[in-house]
Amino acid sequence: MRTTPKTYVVLLVLFALACVAAPAASATTGTGGTASGASASTPTSTPLSGLGTSEIATWFGPGLYGKHTACGQTLTPKLVGVANRTLPCGTLIQVTYSGHSLTVPVLDRGPYGHGASWDLTAGAAQALGITETVRIGARVVGKAANNPALGLPAGTSPAASPSPASTTGGASPSGGAAAG
Repeated sequence: MRTTPKTYVVLLVLFALACVAAPAASATTGTGGTASGASASTPTSTPLSGLGTSEIATWFGPGLYGKHTACGQTLTPKLVGVANRTLPCGTLIQVTYSGHSLTVPVLDRGPYGHGASWDLTAGAAQALGITETVRIGARVVGKAANNPALGLPAGTSPAASPSPASTTGGASPSGGAAAG
């Protein structure tokens, strides 16, 4: 069988894609978002819609504190997570922005405006230094059990979360998109 240079190029491209898509990212199965590099019991690295996805993200929180997310968590300024229209609750997403990386769980449905694919909680936006609608990198990296404490900082229980009355005031980034 004779192999042409065109065949070599196709095989090389397929090999390179397979290497890039190989499981390499790690995520936590704990409750809150964690900096990239945490280990997980069953890490996976599945791109959302191709390699190196870059998608529009907004953030939400103020005005909604004390309300429940679609996945059952109580929204507070400290809650770290993301809303997505289609991914199941508890799906872990590695979000990257401007040199920062954070692994967060899907906690809510949305966004429903601004042409965005992601809606970060104020806690996640603050951890990443996001204060407005931006482009982020996003990748599915695992799954965590959905429960009321998902997305809360370690050592925080849902009962210990601040009440809506105590969360009003400038504790979160300004300029975010309100969920609607």
